[in-house]
Amino acid sequence: MIKCPCGSNKSYNTCCERAHNKLSTVETAEQLMRSRYTAFTMANGDYLMNSHHSTTRPTKEKKAIEKWAKSVNWIRLEVCATKKGKATDTEGTVTFNAYYFDQGKVEVIHEKSAFVKENGNWMYLGLAED
Repeated sequence: MIKCPCGSNKSYNTCCERAHNKLSTVETAEQLMRSRYTAFTMANGDYLMNSHHSTTRPTKEKKAIEKWAKSVNWIRLEVCATKKGKATDTEGTVTFNAYYFDQGKVEVIHEKSAFVKENGNWMYLGLAED
């Protein structure tokens, strides 16, 4: 069993792989955020683009994102807080820390992300307003 990188303690094939294969299986904003973290650990640029809201999708940056994601060693994901983002909601936020090792030191991405539903699917919109 390959443990899912998102930290769910599930196997990859029963966790984020389902989202990576079919975006419509994602039920919550947190689940989408976790699947996007896992996509970063795998440099899965297609999923990162497909799960990014159409109005903010950085299509031209896909190759650069993949290159950067491959250049670091991902350590772990820590979910700090979620607000809304349940199956019945249309928007939500997830605050997280994503730890990675780069050029000899541990780095962290601390972000409060905004998620909204687009065509019935949870999508990453961008940084959330405080």
